[in-house]
Amino acid sequence: MLGKPLMINQPPDLADLQYQDEILNGVSRTFALTIPQLPGALRQVIGNAYLLCRITDTIEDDNALTSKQTRQLSDMFSEVVCGSLSAETFAEALYPLLSDHTIPAEHDLIKNTPSVIRVTHSFNPVQRKALERCVRIMSRGMADFQDNETLDGLKDLPGMNLYCYYVAGVVGEMLTELFCDYSEAINRNKPELMKLAVSFGQGLQMTNILKDIWDDRKRGACWLPQDIFLAHQFILRDLRPDYSDKRFEEGLANLIGIAAKHLENALTYTCMIPPQEKGIRKFCLWALGMAILTLQKINHHRHFKDGAQVKISRRTVKATVITTSLFASNNWMLRQLFRMASRNLPETTISDELFLKR
Repeated sequence: MLGKPLMINQPPDLADLQYQDEILNGVSRTFALTIPQLPGALRQVIGNAYLLCRITDTIEDDNALTSKQTRQLSDMFSEVVCGSLSAETFAEALYPLLSDHTIPAEHDLIKNTPSVIRVTHSFNPVQRKALERCVRIMSRGMADFQDNETLDGLKDLPGMNLYCYYVAGVVGEMLTELFCDYSEAINRNKPELMKLAVSFGQGLQMTNILKDIWDDRKRGACWLPQDIFLAHQFILRDLRPDYSDKRFEEGLANLIGIAAKHLENALTYTCMIPPQEKGIRKFCLWALGMAILTLQKINHHRHFKDGAQVKISRRTVKATVITTSLFASNNWMLRQLFRMASRNLPETTISDELFLKR
């Protein structure tokens, strides 16, 4: 073990918990909104889990880091989360290397990694194991994809599925582990929830990929699958912001339909959470609702050239929060709301079986 001795299962310091709440607001307005809806027993651990994932993202996304540095720092961070390396050693290695590409709040998060990790190590063994597994799989998987980042896109839809698993599906599995540890009633449905959790994560991540097509291309990346667009005689490397191509828009429609199907699985997942767990349901529903409405905007503006053009308004976010909160315990009404929110979206012909495997 390197650095200071690590304290496991010690109650978290009040200052560390306060920092966690404050930095959440700085790095994610969405999660700063949804995490407080969770029951108290889950709020701290899921808030902490998000920050661990954000640190992993920061390592992967800072373009000043070489591929070798990214892998080394990702492995270091996995060791930090597991308790075999001190957070101070990691922070001292990464913080001076961060560029202006990384936002100030993320600079602050990296600098204060020890505070975050002290909270991580206060959790019970089941919770820590879930967090450790998520960070390990996410960091290694994302590093593999970053090494092959080009404007050509990913080879095929299975490749996109795997990327989405590393970025979001594994997070869905982690959240499900935490929910099942929290509630015996939820735990009874664990096998089915685990399958749906990966699909839930993929639906959210695919929505982000579609929304961020042009931002990703500016930094030399494309996470779209070549095979979907080749079926319409379109080569992703030819995609340009200065003209629209109906062939590209047809491929985009296919992906919108696939993402919507994943979000339908997300609704099934949410409806399997006991109705009395309104906080967990709201946590899921708000993310689901915002994603399906974002897909609607993308579908209506398939020729969009900037993510801001398909971003849902604050008014829409507020309406989503109010509506889903009002009917959070009513499965029948939630299904009706989903039908209305997803109306006119393209349908996919891809087998249901493919949505529940990776």
